Amino acid sequence: MHVGLIGGIGPAATEYYYRSIVDLHRAGGTSPELTIVHADVRDLVRNAAKDDAPSQADIFARLTQRLAAAGADAVAITSMGGHFCIREFAAISPLPVLDAIPAVDSAVQQRGLRTIGILGNMTVMQSRLYGGISSAKIVLPEGDMLRQVHDSYRDMALEGRATDEKRRVFFSAGRQMRALQGAEAIMLGGTDLFLAFEEQDCGFPVIDCAAIHVRSIYRWSIGEA
Repeated sequence: MHVGLIGGIGPAATEYYYRSIVDLHRAGGTSPELTIVHADVRDLVRNAAKDDAPSQADIFARLTQRLAAAGADAVAITSMGGHFCIREFAAISPLPVLDAIPAVDSAVQQRGLRTIGILGNMTVMQSRLYGGISSAKIVLPEGDMLRQVHDSYRDMALEGRATDEKRRVFFSAGRQMRALQGAEAIMLGGTDLFLAFEEQDCGFPVIDCAAIHVRSIYRWSIGEA
């Protein structure tokens, strides 16, 4: 099946999705059929800050028309932050939407977790992944740490790289949620967090939302979902 990806939000996240999908297909002895279109991360940041889901959904819908014209059978947004308008987008999308949130919720249920922490941008954290986790309590960084995580994540996504300083913010927030709030694992609620966490020993178990989404896209593309 032909997958359409809405990328660009940010470029590093798009590369992560593309690379990971290719790797899964290679490991399975198949080859992906996919097309990527570019969305401007600045539009997303502006619309998310205003909680203007309809405007962002319209942007995604226009881009999806291009994917449909290229032969895509379904569309996925390569950004957890981009899912803030997922309901509005799904309602007007010309293609079926491969939504990350139900896949993450299912993964949390399968692991039997009761309390999980979350990292990402402010909207993702305060909405607790848009209210999409049904089986576990979600806790978020407390006090000044909440703003530090948001600012560090925003800057990292725009720059496309993780500094040691930003990595320390994320790791410290995760450890605090584990020690003080009883989090059994920490949810990486921002796609670009792979820049900080990939091949790193952060000291706590993680639930990588982007990795879960990628695998669900792969399974759909080979007819398993």
